[in-house]
Amino acid sequence: MELTLIYAIVGFGLAGISVISNDSVQVLGTFISSKSKWFSWYTLATSASLVMILTLTYGWIVNSGDISFGRLTRIPYQPIQWWHVLCPAVLLLLTRIGIPVSTTFLVLSTFASTVVLEKILVKSFVGYFLAAVVAYICWIGISKLINEKFDEITTQWKINAWRNGVWISSAYLWMAWLTHDISNIAVYLPRQLDLKLLIIVLVYFTILLFYIFYIHGGPIQKIILNKTGSRYARSATIINTIYAAILYYFKELNDLPMSTTFVFVGMLMGRELAIATVNKDYKFKYLFPIIGRDFLKMILGLSVSIGLVLFVHYVLIPNQIGL
Repeated sequence: MELTLIYAIVGFGLAGISVISNDSVQVLGTFISSKSKWFSWYTLATSASLVMILTLTYGWIVNSGDISFGRLTRIPYQPIQWWHVLCPAVLLLLTRIGIPVSTTFLVLSTFASTVVLEKILVKSFVGYFLAAVVAYICWIGISKLINEKFDEITTQWKINAWRNGVWISSAYLWMAWLTHDISNIAVYLPRQLDLKLLIIVLVYFTILLFYIFYIHGGPIQKIILNKTGSRYARSATIINTIYAAILYYFKELNDLPMSTTFVFVGMLMGRELAIATVNKDYKFKYLFPIIGRDFLKMILGLSVSIGLVLFVHYVLIPNQIGL
């Protein structure tokens, strides 16, 4: 077995664990927090796995074997080297300590040219600020109609409607996320997969999803749980719907990958600021430590990513070529 193939297998395995552990929890976190009281973890994992299988199979069919939904058109396939394995390994370590790292930067950075990477970075920061502004405006309006700090719904049909809304909005958001971030794992694979390799990928992802639901999201889930009302079906539905709409907009904008982590953190920041603006009992002195901590974690993850990028592009690769 060639060494590059071994690197590809190890890199794909680590990237799958890292991306699913880090980014998918940001998408499925409200689903887990709002549904775990009513359903077993394996029921929730089964539903998420079915949506994943249908979404990736659909992408595989319509994109001639490409499960990345065209996100890798500017990043051609290249033989996997040992430094490509380094980044998902670091990502896995940061995920274990609860830092919401941008998997797009950390994983794709060693594959993409610096020009493409710069465009990815710009798109991600635009996504962060746009998500914050959109979320702030939306939740200013929402907060005038409902109080998300307390779940005050008492009518049974409304309770059932919001609970069903979580299922629908979570499926929509999960599909929207997959069209973006699956490229962070697929970058280790050939751009066109045959049926056998597709089945292997789907089985592996399903195993990872069941593990994530078994541990109830892991350390990253704490970012969801400390946000106002995120355990409530109503709040979870609203968060999912707005997040999915933003991701869909950027998917249609162009074929560049982007950091969904930036969008996620920006949206939660805008939401919390809006709730604090409208509700006088939710003081800013309690808010800023929460959003500040999330932002610092995001910047820390970005700093690590940029450091690795510079190390790989300007130290490892030139020395490897020199050999």
